[in-house]
Amino acid sequence: MTQGKPVYIVDGARTPFLKASAGPGPFTPVDLAVQCGRPLLARQKIAASAYDLVILGCVNVIADEMNPARVAALRLGMGDDMVAFTVQINCGSGMQSIDTAYRYIRDGSADLILAGGTEALSHSPLVLRQEAVEWYAGMARAKSPMDRLSRLGSLQADFFKPVIGLERGLTDPITALNMGQTAEILAHRFGISREQADRYAMESHHRLAKAQDEGWLDDEVEPAFDRDGKVYEKDDGVRPDSDMQSLAKLSPAFEKPHGKVTAGNSSQITDGASWVILASEEAVERHGLTPVAVIKDSEWAALDPSVMGLGPVLCSTRMMARNGLTRSSIDLWEINEAFAAQVLSCLEAWEDEGFCRQVLDLEEPFGRIDRNQLNVDGGAVAIGHPVGTSGNRIVLHLVRAMNRQGKKRGIATECIGGGQGGAMLVESV
Repeated sequence: MTQGKPVYIVDGARTPFLKASAGPGPFTPVDLAVQCGRPLLARQKIAASAYDLVILGCVNVIADEMNPARVAALRLGMGDDMVAFTVQINCGSGMQSIDTAYRYIRDGSADLILAGGTEALSHSPLVLRQEAVEWYAGMARAKSPMDRLSRLGSLQADFFKPVIGLERGLTDPITALNMGQTAEILAHRFGISREQADRYAMESHHRLAKAQDEGWLDDEVEPAFDRDGKVYEKDDGVRPDSDMQSLAKLSPAFEKPHGKVTAGNSSQITDGASWVILASEEAVERHGLTPVAVIKDSEWAALDPSVMGLGPVLCSTRMMARNGLTRSSIDLWEINEAFAAQVLSCLEAWEDEGFCRQVLDLEEPFGRIDRNQLNVDGGAVAIGHPVGTSGNRIVLHLVRAMNRQGKKRGIATECIGGGQGGAMLVESV
């Protein structure tokens, strides 16, 4: 077990997750961070300037918001002298912000930190083909009108056809596989059927719809207001009427005609932000704060990028072993749903004797995680997956769900594009 000062989660909030459609959404990454950051800070007993540090995860940083952590901190009124920096580890960025804050406080370097994640995937840039970039560079180097005229003759019409930056970003540069193809590899390896993936996706939507109807997300989700006065109150990608028949009609998205991964059983391209407030024991006492959870440990792992979806299995198992925990020790799990087939493959891997022995160094299978303990209020298949935010959201929601159900211990974990995984162990207080 990791030693050091205790680190508490005091509060947190997120925006609704808004499904990307045609064109940029109403909020930039910093807009989103400010939308949920303002009410979160306003309801605390402490001044916004009292924090030691602001850390924000963000992957697709836009040109107008370099170091979005600092831009957000200033817009939140946290003071000109507030140090703020942005972290990026792909899908783990939102959790990395918490982990970095956790280590600062645990080691005594800080007492009060605002840690978050934000992403506006709808604002992902359009980029030019490399050939077009080289052509423009050649035109800039031309030294005479004749030289420019000569180079103009090599202009091709498709130079003006942009490439969607997000497509490149979701393709691993080492394996040349996109994230959906890595999920297909896992589905093949662990025998995940199309029906299993669709059923998992359907349940994710039904669970989120129920959580919204029951008001279980009301203390987590802050409404967002755009510049035209429109209010966004709920995650808008949920399909309460999702059923197996409609999901079965969708074609495989990455491996036609027999692939298992479709748009219906994958996480949605989404905009959203999330924050949590972390405090030391001294800060809790000094400011009269009421902690909702304590962070006990965290772990990161890396593996072959072609099977990146198994990252949660490696980091979670390693973290549990270090803390002397077994599967029965964990009351609730949040595994980010990059793809239904990917989550199901993680569950199968934990039951696979050969995998557990050869990869996890376990003498016997870890065992199956009870579906009633996993993503109890739905996951990214229904909520969406704003890449830099999701790791923060799953920690925040895990804590909320544990408190609501009266549970003691939980793990939030995620796979990370590029072949990594992150996990965090939290306990109720």
